[in-house]
Amino acid sequence: MRGFSVILCAVLLFSISCSDDEITPQERVELDGETIDAYLEENGIVAITDESGLRYVIHEQGNGAVPTLANSVTINYEGRFLESGEVFDAGERVTFPLANLIVGWQLGLTLLNVGGSMTLYIPSGFAYGEDGRGGIPPNSILIFDIDLLDVR
Repeated sequence: MRGFSVILCAVLLFSISCSDDEITPQERVELDGETIDAYLEENGIVAITDESGLRYVIHEQGNGAVPTLANSVTINYEGRFLESGEVFDAGERVTFPLANLIVGWQLGLTLLNVGGSMTLYIPSGFAYGEDGRGGIPPNSILIFDIDLLDVR
């Protein structure tokens, strides 16, 4: 009977680990979206959800140029984990090629004009996904406050 229990445990562990692997990127975005929506509701935040599943709040639209993926953007930003609110990264007057940034930023920053500011609520699939990166664990939902200072 003990051997059967060991085999049953192995089968259960295998099926649990396989079910995680079967989550498609779109399903992950949808699951993360439900978590983000609960966070927004709990905190009384009214955000826009675009067709991709990205949630965002534009605090100031700005009136300058709108970036494209061909541009570099100069920004101030602060990144936090949705789950804990812990700040994991921040920068002032930093410039990046937009095409080199995470998908959540690529989607969000193209909605803003220079001089604008926004908060992005980014599903893990539009950030660092199931691999994570540096101090960002796998499947982390991220919040970024961003001021768009310049587009080149």
